[in-house]
Amino acid sequence: MTFLLSSTFTDSLARLSADEQKLAKTTAFDLQVNPANPGHQFHKLDAVRDKDFWSVRVSSDLRIIVHKTTDSLMLCYVDHHDKAYAWAERRKLETHPSTGASQLVEIRETVKDIVIPRFVDGPVATQESQRLFARYTDSEILSWGVPEEWLADVKTATEGTVLEIADHLPAEASEAILEVATGGRPRVRRPESPDKNPFVHPDAQRRFRMLDTPAELDQALNSPWDTWITFLHPDQIELIEHEFAGPSRVSGSAGTGKTIVALHRACFLARHDENARVLLVTFSDILANALRQRLVRLIASNPKLSERIEVHSMESLGLRLFKQYRIEKGLIPEKELCAYLFEAAKSVPDHGF
Repeated sequence: MTFLLSSTFTDSLARLSADEQKLAKTTAFDLQVNPANPGHQFHKLDAVRDKDFWSVRVSSDLRIIVHKTTDSLMLCYVDHHDKAYAWAERRKLETHPSTGASQLVEIRETVKDIVIPRFVDGPVATQESQRLFARYTDSEILSWGVPEEWLADVKTATEGTVLEIADHLPAEASEAILEVATGGRPRVRRPESPDKNPFVHPDAQRRFRMLDTPAELDQALNSPWDTWITFLHPDQIELIEHEFAGPSRVSGSAGTGKTIVALHRACFLARHDENARVLLVTFSDILANALRQRLVRLIASNPKLSERIEVHSMESLGLRLFKQYRIEKGLIPEKELCAYLFEAAKSVPDHGF
């Protein structure tokens, strides 16, 4: 049986108290090791649209919501009894008909329309002209990953409602409609084969992860705030696993995930070539130490990889090479080097540095 973890479970787990988290983690580990154990108190949920949702008793008031089929078991959500049941009643797991990715879809009937009054002078625009996606066909909107449940809402979205609608959509659909609403073009991925596992689709991997061992589950549950360890954006996965023909540069502003990609890329190269030795270089010793700590968490389930991945700052790497090759001349002291740089700068007018 395939055992899966949803990002909604790690998010809900992080909101519990420390004692409640311990109880929930213990139950989660037991479910992975032996899901058929009669000691697990599975309860069939009646008031749900998705009949594969079950609750599992953690304590007198704490419940884990799982999605259980003959082939898979997914940890979906954990909370106190009434809140856990209410969450399940508002969700269903389905495979998107256009993209082929698995999605946890929020059921439309539970969301109230929000009407935002607007008072403006001048001629009033027609309802059709206010709709942001009126010129797009159903198939185009579905190709963005928008669930069929929300197709009508997206087609009638305006500037006043698009943000509210985006909050209820899967990440890829939310990103796409906001990209279009701001004048851009969404990136549409090639649809996957109907025979392919919907959980390995790049969009599905940003929210679901298949876990093979208790060590992987322990890593994911004990560092829920490090979601980059478990759930990655499809664009990040593409860069991490791409076969480049030569040197490449990944650019982006702060916070776009460049460091995450670099760490995962190093691990990917080490995993896929047993003879590979990978060097990851950064600007300072402080950053290098931070990357080493993240690397330890990232390869916790396979610590032997650390023997073939090295992380250094540029300065420490330079010193190491200097000592290794036993260069006869000594290193220039930093103060003397600065003096040379300032002298060189004076000789070139208007350089801007």
